[in-house]
Amino acid sequence: MAKGKTTYGCGLDAAVDVVGGKWKPLILWALHAHGATRLGELRRQLTGVSEKVLIQQLRELEADGVVHREIYPEVPPRVEYSLTEFGEALNTALLPLGEWGERFMTEILARKAEQAA
Repeated sequence: MAKGKTTYGCGLDAAVDVVGGKWKPLILWALHAHGATRLGELRRQLTGVSEKVLIQQLRELEADGVVHREIYPEVPPRVEYSLTEFGEALNTALLPLGEWGERFMTEILARKAEQAA
């Protein structure tokens, strides 16, 4: 969420503020698909993300109430991330977008290839 933002022009503005960025939707998708997940597992599921960026994105999602961080009092400490009820609702809203992407992935890739040529 943008720091200091106190108003939104519409619901889409608010949603994009929470889920904006390259990795946040993919984090939500992974947590939805795999349930409570440790940082290392999550990093392996998201090919290309650095640990620093993943931690930063998880902290922002946690601050927005979308992700829950559970610390288990063990030695060594174990930390798991999961979606909150709020996060599950957001992920449900993203499902049609993911379906659209699956449906048109070939066309999207073809257009990107045309632009690169």
